[in-house]
Amino acid sequence: MELFFESHNKEETKRLGALLAPHLVPMDVVLLTGDLGAGKTTFVSGVAEGLDIKDNVISPTFNIMKCYFGGRLPLYHIDAYRLEDQNIEIGLDEYIEGDGACFIEWPKFIEPLIPDERIEIEINHKEENTRTLIFKTDCPRLARVLEEVKEAFDHD
Repeated sequence: MELFFESHNKEETKRLGALLAPHLVPMDVVLLTGDLGAGKTTFVSGVAEGLDIKDNVISPTFNIMKCYFGGRLPLYHIDAYRLEDQNIEIGLDEYIEGDGACFIEWPKFIEPLIPDERIEIEINHKEENTRTLIFKTDCPRLARVLEEVKEAFDHD
């Protein structure tokens, strides 16, 4: 399944993340791809708000991973960019297969750790403030989730 969304500002990108949040369960994995500044962290910030996490979400680029607690579900935000050509056996699988939802930027660098059941989101610049977001999944449960997110986004 593949669904297309268009966001005209940061608030819409965050809202889309917030609409996904109520459907997330432990061990859900969301892969995020897109150029630098495309809105990946903005999207995850919306997910955090939707999970009732009060922390300010920041890019995990220099830390590799940021963990957010205090909401309905733990949120793990991984940026695997710096793991290119590195040993990926650093314990990330414990979070990917853990008690929260895991959002992974630059997933190609840790591909062996990525489960088959996942959502893939590609975020692209269209215009200065406009982004296209392409959601993909082969998992039937996650396909139903994406359909509900699409319906809610289209009706807001």
